Amino acid sequence: MSDSAPITAICPGTYDPVTNGHLDIITRAAGIFDRVVVGVVRDPQHKKAMFPVEERVQFLRDALVDCDNVEVEVFAELVVEFARQWGATTMVKGLRAISDFEWEFQMHNLNRNLAPEIETMYLMSSTQYSFLSSSGVKEVASFGGDVHDLVPEPVAKRFREMFPLPKGGAPVSPQE
Repeated sequence: MSDSAPITAICPGTYDPVTNGHLDIITRAAGIFDRVVVGVVRDPQHKKAMFPVEERVQFLRDALVDCDNVEVEVFAELVVEFARQWGATTMVKGLRAISDFEWEFQMHNLNRNLAPEIETMYLMSSTQYSFLSSSGVKEVASFGGDVHDLVPEPVAKRFREMFPLPKGGAPVSPQE
């Protein structure tokens, strides 16, 4: 942390819903930067959100209440414009596997073209979260699986309300 102007980073994402893996990346970023602004995408273009933005924001704020240098805000513009609005010089993203790298590499190059002054820092997922994704958590929860070790308690509780009884059968593979 610096003694001069605070160094701000953003952690953008849909957080639909926030997982313990997201929280791991955010809290680690909070240990590196003076201020971290968690940017929640209002209306994701590449996937439909299960939870409304207000609920996604509240899940994050509740989970990060003890992180004094972390703020949670909504954005609906290019991520580089969101970073500029907050005076952020860095975007922090998590990487779990090679498949994440392929997508993030494309996004990095697009963002770098739009805003060469904004760096992207990738933090490798902690081992215990290397398999964890919001889409995987939603799948498990929708079939009645226990997700309490994967997400903050308010998220697990909300899933129990949404899916009180397990669905019958097994998930259908995309090839069927």
